[in-house]
Amino acid sequence: MIGRKFRRSEEPKVIEPKGFDDFDLRLGDMMRGERATLGKSLLDVQRELRIKASYIAAIENCDPSAFDTPGFIAGYVRSYARYLGMDPDEAYSTFCRESGFAVAHGMSDEASVVRKAPRAAPAAGREDDRFSLGGVPFATPAEGILANLDPRAMGSVLVLVALIAGLGYGGVSILREVQQVQLAPVEQAPVVLSDIDPLQRATAADASGGMIAPSVEALDRLYRPQALDVPVMVARDAPIATLDPRSVGSFATPFAPVADLRSADSPRAPESVPQVVEAEAPGLRMVAVRPAWVRVSAADGSVIFEGIMEPGQSYDVPRTEEPPLLRVGESGAIYFDVNGDVFGPVGARGTVTSNFALAADQVSAALSVADLTGDDNLARMVAEAQARPVTD
Repeated sequence: MIGRKFRRSEEPKVIEPKGFDDFDLRLGDMMRGERATLGKSLLDVQRELRIKASYIAAIENCDPSAFDTPGFIAGYVRSYARYLGMDPDEAYSTFCRESGFAVAHGMSDEASVVRKAPRAAPAAGREDDRFSLGGVPFATPAEGILANLDPRAMGSVLVLVALIAGLGYGGVSILREVQQVQLAPVEQAPVVLSDIDPLQRATAADASGGMIAPSVEALDRLYRPQALDVPVMVARDAPIATLDPRSVGSFATPFAPVADLRSADSPRAPESVPQVVEAEAPGLRMVAVRPAWVRVSAADGSVIFEGIMEPGQSYDVPRTEEPPLLRVGESGAIYFDVNGDVFGPVGARGTVTSNFALAADQVSAALSVADLTGDDNLARMVAEAQARPVTD
């Protein structure tokens, strides 16, 4: 038995698949899952909770160093957990356990504002961490002024500027040429061939050069016109105001000539102006005994009157060449007063009447005299009108 080697049989290890409980489920994974369930991004949470997106990302990563003030971490974590529908106290305790964060005493150095050291420049080929940036870390970085500048666009702009400059220079040159005045010298001085005033002959002449000198009166008349002693005033309506309707036109007197009418010595003929006398058409007044909507339209379709007439309200129909037309919503409430006689109603009670001509003769012909016993409102209104005293 001595010296005999024994080999221990090694059994093969069976690797089984891991279950859900075998993995380490962290607070950040649960928060990201709840946020994804709500369909919210970090910027959406920032707008709704008024918490920076970098702080939200630091809470999901359990990174307390990203906060400027450690005293606000507890409020941020609880607010974010309450927003996701999680237990705020349990979420905060899990955050402290995973990140190692602990609430410091108010007088200790850890409770003061964290003073971060300046960050070193990122290594070449490594993208900078977006969550550690200040301000708005998820916004698009600002580009330079010349980043989107197209060289072809610059060429077009230069060509346009050159064209505008050329057109401006050409316009100024043409304007200078047009406004330029050139004086050409002459060999002989001009000679006055006639007097300034052609109606007045000059009597004096220059013996040396044969030049006629204008008189002082002529120069004074040329440069200073003679003022009138009395101003001449003409009425603006003089051509019309001087016409006499008794002498010309349709109203002229047939037996007296125009010269005799305008003569001061001869007696004036008696004035005879023709007058057209015609019997005035009877007036028409529309009276309402109950509330009714009415609309009075002219022959061309324009609305003369429209509204709701209250009980006792009346409306005088205007006298036009063509009678107006009436449209009423309550036909049984409208009556007409033609020279003291009451006619109506326009129609049956509760009906609508349209295109009813408002002429006194047509109303009296189309409607009958109103029956006071058939309408209590009309009878009461007539009684009140009769009992009302007449005032001058």
